[in-house]
Amino acid sequence: MNILILKLCAVFLVIIAMLWRKLPLFAAISGGLAAAVLLYGIPLGRALTIGGKALVSRETVTVVLSFYFITFLQRMLERRRRLKQAEESLSGLFGNRRINASAAPAVIGLLPSAGAMTICAEIVRSSCEDYMSPEDMTCVTSFYRHIPESFLPTYSSILIALALSGVGAGQFVLAMLPLVAVLFLIGYVFHLRKLPKRTDQRLEGGKMDFARMLFCSLWSIILIVFLIIAFDIPVYIATPLVTVLNIFVDRLKWWEIRPMFFTAFEPVIIFNTVLIMVFKDIITSTGVIHELPVFFGGLPVPLPLVFALIFFFGTIISGSNAIISLCLPMAMAAVPDGGVALLVLLMSMAYAAMQVSPTHVCLFIASECFKVNIGALVRRNIPMILVFSAAAVGYAGMLGVFS
Repeated sequence: MNILILKLCAVFLVIIAMLWRKLPLFAAISGGLAAAVLLYGIPLGRALTIGGKALVSRETVTVVLSFYFITFLQRMLERRRRLKQAEESLSGLFGNRRINASAAPAVIGLLPSAGAMTICAEIVRSSCEDYMSPEDMTCVTSFYRHIPESFLPTYSSILIALALSGVGAGQFVLAMLPLVAVLFLIGYVFHLRKLPKRTDQRLEGGKMDFARMLFCSLWSIILIVFLIIAFDIPVYIATPLVTVLNIFVDRLKWWEIRPMFFTAFEPVIIFNTVLIMVFKDIITSTGVIHELPVFFGGLPVPLPLVFALIFFFGTIISGSNAIISLCLPMAMAAVPDGGVALLVLLMSMAYAAMQVSPTHVCLFIASECFKVNIGALVRRNIPMILVFSAAAVGYAGMLGVFS
């Protein structure tokens, strides 16, 4: 095996071992950083330079700003009980606890921001707290919140992939819908079927009243998603615009808003977010990603499946955006007839890998919301992700990618 890949395995073993011992994420990532610097022989000065650039990079700054603004909006929604109203309106519409725990995170997941995870967590907690462990609630929150990330062109990874592949957005979204249904089914089989269907709430009102209440509860999130899709406005710009509008709609007073400037700042989450970004850039700088095609290319498997493996393991290492930018053009050129079938396969692998990747900020945020170890979340995600990956390979085969 390539020495760079062996060193990478050692780095991840350090992280896994520290998480296994229930050490906090910042300690595990710091240990991984130290191991990477030592094993790859990165001079301290260069490591500090890479870390410094990561701290002020556009990606890091926009992630932190997006999280802060989303958290600020969440504080406003909590002040007017909008999240509780959203849960009540779903209960009134469907009377089904399983729909509350899945539909609400999926809808809020339309918003491409890690900060949206905290909103999802509160709704899932309210629906499932008496029937699920904190670890299972963390898994349900993270799993359903990320389903839109598998196919929706509000996410940067999807936009990059569409631009590089030449596949139309509508064609890709339509082709992904069966796998989206598979994701909902997987979450149901592994977790939601354990929940009692009926809610304990007895609410008065008709379906239209509850539909209206649901819209009034989530209009701000819907508007942010609309601005992102229709006008290509970044999350960190769309969110504060809608937040200001919400001040007037909900008639919030200055004395109510003022504490939110401080409570919206989550130092532990923001610190760990920045640390993950530094770790990702350090690993990327080693060049190990470029060794993956060579390593997997020697396997006796079809070429599309080789690239699927590259996308899966490359995404775990560096995140989906990096591996898509580096390897998608190569994959489309190597399999010229792959088209939308190949893109569906590769993006499904990247999506699956993000659900178990230590570079995925959302996994930490979900764990932090429920105060559980991130290792418990990853362990619960792995079986579901393996089932989804197998379904994606089979579905891509049906679309003709292996012919």
